[in-house]
Amino acid sequence: MTVQPTGTAAPISSSTDLLDLVTRFSKEMGALTDVEALSEHIIRELCRADAATRGALYLLDREHECYRRAGSVGPAAESSFPATLPLTHPIPHHLTEVSRSAPDIDSSQDSPSQDRHKTIQAAMGAMRATRSLPHLSRGRLIAFSLLDAGVDPDRTHRSVSSLLGALAQTATNALDTNMLLEDLDRSHLLMKRTDRLKSLETIAGGFAHEIRNPLTSIKTFIQLAPERKDDPEFIREFSRIVLDDVYRIERLIEEILDYARYMEPKLTEEDINDIVSSSLYFIGVKADSWGIKIEKELASDLPRVMLDRQQIKQVFLNLFLNALDAMGERGGTLRVRTRNLYKPGGKQWVQIESEDSGHGIQDVNLEHIFDPFFTTKHESGEHEGTGLGLTIVHQIIQEHHGEIVVRSTVGTGTTFLVNLPAIPS
Repeated sequence: MTVQPTGTAAPISSSTDLLDLVTRFSKEMGALTDVEALSEHIIRELCRADAATRGALYLLDREHECYRRAGSVGPAAESSFPATLPLTHPIPHHLTEVSRSAPDIDSSQDSPSQDRHKTIQAAMGAMRATRSLPHLSRGRLIAFSLLDAGVDPDRTHRSVSSLLGALAQTATNALDTNMLLEDLDRSHLLMKRTDRLKSLETIAGGFAHEIRNPLTSIKTFIQLAPERKDDPEFIREFSRIVLDDVYRIERLIEEILDYARYMEPKLTEEDINDIVSSSLYFIGVKADSWGIKIEKELASDLPRVMLDRQQIKQVFLNLFLNALDAMGERGGTLRVRTRNLYKPGGKQWVQIESEDSGHGIQDVNLEHIFDPFFTTKHESGEHEGTGLGLTIVHQIIQEHHGEIVVRSTVGTGTTFLVNLPAIPS
């Protein structure tokens, strides 16, 4: 996206003027949370401050190992400034080396190497840029701005340099903060996906167990069909059974693929009992093998809820699998209940309760169970956990504007209560 410059900045007559301008610039950037929009705003303000008619801001793209144009200003800017520049391009390479001593490059700047100076000037000239500004954070060039600086006789070179230096540093801080937040968001998504894939082992076990019966009926039909092809009642009845079993297998495969494939949150109107039943279905094989009894009491009059089905299923699988691990192969009982919940003011919610008869959680650990990387599984003799499962559970519930509460007694068991707002009647 290219925007047009909005005029030129007034001369900076004092340090107070400079401070006021930088403060305003900082406040404007603080309201922008999108890196692309922030980049556009930065390059527009830098061009205005330098009376430049054209400019572009390049952001470090670590994934593709290049600098990509994130914002541009002025006529024909997109055709003059390439969409990407390699990390080895002369301009970012030079800015990284000289940034400690030189805030910009212009035609009057001395260079320690005549050849290098010519190379840089040629690269600048190819884009019709006369000034470059580095945006460095912790010694790393996270971005740089290129400007086609205009000529304003009312301003001295010193005033322009002071203004651009202050604006560039403020812009660097804002870019660095927003890029760190984007990295954090990507880390959260990766955590969710990793946790989701970890549960697939249990789901795959349930799938392998449940698929045997339909495969047996299909195989039997195929073997008997040649002999009974003239028996219309046999063909009709067995065809119905086989078709139902094929649909059942398709639903199982679709369920697994949906769960394994991370998607952006997609809110749909859902029956919470259906998601609870589906999650319990997949842990059934593991529960049976450990002698754990599953009891469920699902209220028949629950309102529907707007939620991301796969994310909420991830929550339930985490809670149910943790309950199985707490009881272990010595057996026990997992009770899952759903009920209506009424908040003050008459607001209707749905509550999901997961209660196990496991070893329980000590009081000293209870307040930390949602903290990242906190785990007690190494104390229970089970495989050591990552300490991220319940953190992700807590995050997903918060993103759904819900609540999660835990109660536990050592030697008796643990109960998790998940509360989700219902769709108003």
